Amino acid sequence: MSRAETTAGPGLHDGDPGHRPGEPVRERAPAPPASRTPRAAWSLGLFGSELLIVFRRARTLALLGVLAGVPVLVGIAVRIETRGGHSVGGDGGGGPAFLEQISNNGLFLAFASLAATLPFFLPMAIGVVAGDSVAGEASTGTLRYLLVAPAGRTRLLLAKYASVLTFCVAATLVVVLSAVVVGFSLFPVGDVTLLSGNTVSLSDGILRGLLIALLVASSLIGLAALGLFISTLTDSGIGAMAATVGLLITVQIINNIPQLHALQPYLFPHYWLSFADVMRAPVIWTGILKNLALQFLYAAVFGSAAWARFTTRDVTA
Repeated sequence: MSRAETTAGPGLHDGDPGHRPGEPVRERAPAPPASRTPRAAWSLGLFGSELLIVFRRARTLALLGVLAGVPVLVGIAVRIETRGGHSVGGDGGGGPAFLEQISNNGLFLAFASLAATLPFFLPMAIGVVAGDSVAGEASTGTLRYLLVAPAGRTRLLLAKYASVLTFCVAATLVVVLSAVVVGFSLFPVGDVTLLSGNTVSLSDGILRGLLIALLVASSLIGLAALGLFISTLTDSGIGAMAATVGLLITVQIINNIPQLHALQPYLFPHYWLSFADVMRAPVIWTGILKNLALQFLYAAVFGSAAWARFTTRDVTA
């Protein structure tokens, strides 16, 4: 039997209706394994599409503009207050301690700006983007057409969450970059005196600043998952954004009521300002690790809830 007869084409086996007695039996060639490249390319394309949707919106650009403006206002205010040789007062906490150092080193403007924006401005921006991620598509009628495409609900939800997390990083970097430009323009820059009193080089201070930016962005992943879950509960983008921001404000109020101290360690913003411990020698990791663990817990719980809701949702919009 020739090699062609054993491997060629759409061969026939004994018992096949088209097999003739006396003809050599030809085996079927094994089907090639399905390539995963198209699926991966589709997922990346879906993620890229979600990024374009997020960053092309006028309100997204407006939110980034507001975040970029905060370091400018803080820097100008500190510059005016210290112009006559006066110092910026501080009573301890992360924000005031950073403010006190700005006039000595412009790099501290980045840390002070993060401390100023993290309690409200940064999470508000994340809440708006996350709350609108699914509900906004439903309100405009485009969600139904997205689900017709062969992406699958799980991959679509993951692409939306990934785009929100990307916005978390982008928003944090906007604050840091704006603060660095303003701080280096208005104040002297040199060796960095840490909150613990130790002095490190400027390069070491910049590396600590990058770590702080990463920690701040990571502090928002729990809120992003919570906003995504709320977005799957309604077809109103405005309603989802308002609910997410309203919940953020409520939790922040609860986190500052002394009588509720037993509940506060379980609230997602409780350890947000723990990033200040990076500016100590040695670094105090206790609060930082608690914050990261809490954020991943919120992301797991509300991410799973969003998936359960979205994959069973009857989309009629």
